[in-house]
Amino acid sequence: MAEYKTKVLIIGSGPAGYTAGIYAARAGLNPILVSGTQVGGQLTITTDVENFPAFPSPIAGSELMTRMREQAQNVGVKIIEDNIVEVDFKTRPFECSSERNNLFSGETVIICTGASNRWLELESEKKYRGFGVSGCATCDGFFYRGRNVAVIGGGNTAAEEAIYLTNFAGSVTLIHRRDTLRADKFLQDKLRNNNKIHIEWDSVVEEILGTENPLSVNGIRIKNVKTDQQKTLKVDGVFIAIGHHPNTEIFKGQIDLSNDGYIITQPDSCKTNIEGVFAAGDVQNQHFRQAIVAAGSGCIAALEADKFLSKM
Repeated sequence: MAEYKTKVLIIGSGPAGYTAGIYAARAGLNPILVSGTQVGGQLTITTDVENFPAFPSPIAGSELMTRMREQAQNVGVKIIEDNIVEVDFKTRPFECSSERNNLFSGETVIICTGASNRWLELESEKKYRGFGVSGCATCDGFFYRGRNVAVIGGGNTAAEEAIYLTNFAGSVTLIHRRDTLRADKFLQDKLRNNNKIHIEWDSVVEEILGTENPLSVNGIRIKNVKTDQQKTLKVDGVFIAIGHHPNTEIFKGQIDLSNDGYIITQPDSCKTNIEGVFAAGDVQNQHFRQAIVAAGSGCIAALEADKFLSKM
C-alpha cells in the first residue's frame, strides 16, 4: 500500500482527465491522475477520429489518447495506473482508496470518470465493436457515406442518431423491440417523414454478421419478438443507441447526482455541491459526448481548482 498526496487529484483519464492534468501541471499544482480501468477512456475503442482540431488527417482514437497522455506526462502530470473504488468527500483533504489498496488524498478533486455506452452484450457485437459496430453516429457516421446502416433503440438518442445518419448513409434501418417509440413526438415525425429511414418494429438483434479478415460487418440477423420470425438484413454498420450510464457508482451518497446518475455541476462551471470537488467530461454532461467538449470542460475544471486553491 502506498500513500499519495497532491493539491489536485484527477480521477479518470480520457480527454477531460488528461486536459485537466495538463492545465493543472502548467499552473504548478503537481497533479496526480489515477487512470481508471479503461486507460484513455472510450476514445480508445474508437477507430478514426476526423473531427478533433489540429489533425487534418484522421487519427485513431487510441493514438489521440496516447498523445494526450504523453503531453500530460511531459508537462509534469504524475499518472498512476490504478482504479479508485471508494471516496470520502466529507473532510478535506479528500481521501480516495484504490483497487490496489493505495490511498490518495487531494486538496481538490477533479472527477473525469466518464460515461459508458449500454451495449446489447452479444458476443458478435463485442467482436465487431470498432469494426462496423459503433456507439456514436457523430463520431463514425461519415465513414458510411452511401452505405446501409442500422440503428438499435427506440428513444431520443436512437431517433437522433438515425436522423443524423441520413446525412451520409444510403439507407437507415431503425430496429426497436416494441411497436411504439419512446422518442419525443417531433422526432418521431421527423423519422416518418424521412424516406431514407425504415423501421423494423417488435424486433431485436440476434446476431451481428460479418467477415473475419478483415473484420467487417456485412449484416444483422433480427427476430420479431411477437412471431419469432427471423430475417437477415444487409448492413455495413450497426449503431447501438440504447443509452449511456455515467460511471458514478462510487460517488453515490458523497455528491449530488441527477436522477440519471450524472454529477450535477453549477451552470457554466465544473463546480459540484462540494467545495473543492469538480467534475468534467461525460460524467457531468449527458448531452454532448464529444472529445473536444470533454477536453474543454477538463480545462475549466483545472482553472477552477487553481482559483479555489489560491484562496486557501
